[in-house]
Amino acid sequence: MIWSVAVALLGLLSLSIPVGIVLFLLGFGIDQFFSAFPLMRGLGQVVWSASNHATLIAIPFFVLLGEILVRGGVAEKTYASLDKWFSWLPGGLIHANIGTATMFSATSGSSVATAATVATVAMPQAERLGYDPRLFSGAIAAGGTLGILIPPSINLIVYGFLTQTSIPRLFLAGLLPGLMMALAFIVITAILCKIKPSLGGESRSFGWGERFASLLQLIPIIILFTVVIGTIYAGWATPTESAAVGVAIALAIAAAHGGVSMRMMRDSLLGTIGITAMIMLVITGAYFLNFTLASAGLGRELQAMLTGLDLPPVGTLLVVILLYIVLGFFIETLSLMVATIPIVVPVVIGLGYDPVWFGILMIVLVEMALITPPVGLNLYVVQGARKSGTLSEVMVGTIPYVLVMLAMVALLVLVPDVALFLPNSL
Repeated sequence: MIWSVAVALLGLLSLSIPVGIVLFLLGFGIDQFFSAFPLMRGLGQVVWSASNHATLIAIPFFVLLGEILVRGGVAEKTYASLDKWFSWLPGGLIHANIGTATMFSATSGSSVATAATVATVAMPQAERLGYDPRLFSGAIAAGGTLGILIPPSINLIVYGFLTQTSIPRLFLAGLLPGLMMALAFIVITAILCKIKPSLGGESRSFGWGERFASLLQLIPIIILFTVVIGTIYAGWATPTESAAVGVAIALAIAAAHGGVSMRMMRDSLLGTIGITAMIMLVITGAYFLNFTLASAGLGRELQAMLTGLDLPPVGTLLVVILLYIVLGFFIETLSLMVATIPIVVPVVIGLGYDPVWFGILMIVLVEMALITPPVGLNLYVVQGARKSGTLSEVMVGTIPYVLVMLAMVALLVLVPDVALFLPNSL
């Protein structure tokens, strides 16, 4: 049954069928061919249970928060401010790309939205200042992946919902690895541009007066992040409530930048509806697939197969990591998560691993799927913003950052406290 489900999953996805529909079709197939019971009769109850949960209300709020910031003109001013602080480093403006992606990751919760925002603002600067198009665009694609690791993260909300894991603990666990990866992106960029200065274009320096004056543009974003995340950790609000407060603050920030209009609100709401509908279809499909897989005994079969490999827990974990790396070449991130969580997470937890820690490890692994061909969404988003050159240039530019992600995976395996220190301490 394992191989049949795997082949069916890849085959249906290769036909460009929407992921949510694929998950339902797999559930129907398992019901027909591998179950002695009429599982279809539970479809209505399963779909209702999957969608009737207060936690999921946080998803449209966080999507709307990001949409308002993206369409409200906040990105340009944030980028200009970070340019003044980072452009003196080897690599110049590339560091502003990473810094802006990090700050928007801490508010939008979406990697694709983050990459699209930074690419739209930054790409016109690359040609004008003579930057290497490969590293410049690769840094934007990689920086955008931080959107699903640094809280608030929509993917972490989905993981927490599907595994019944504490979302505030997941948010805390993702903060330190996310910031470490952002810093590592900056360091590796500086090293590469120091070795080969032509990659980074011209370094520019600004006076301290200009730098401190530009901080005024960053204060609203910092306040937004502090309120949204701080109210969750202080116990004053649930993730859903804090997201609603964040939307109100984002509207105030956009209004202060003169970016609020009827057209902006219409586009933000329509974008939120489209993204939320896609996510909810995937979640309900994943819930139904999880129901059919559990009823048909696939979890027991997979556990027996992994046990039959006669590997220690670390060896089994390495097999799971390799599985995610390979699948990441072919399956989009959210789809990869919801399709594998029902199968993999029970096995990993059964080996004694912490579900919060594994959630962060999984997110780092699926981050790589965003910037590895042929299905890396961030690659296509950045290439679309470039409007010139080839997709292969963006792919080459992401290679140093993929290596950083692999190093983070190794660090999480060797030192689990990198993820667990904050949730265990607080």
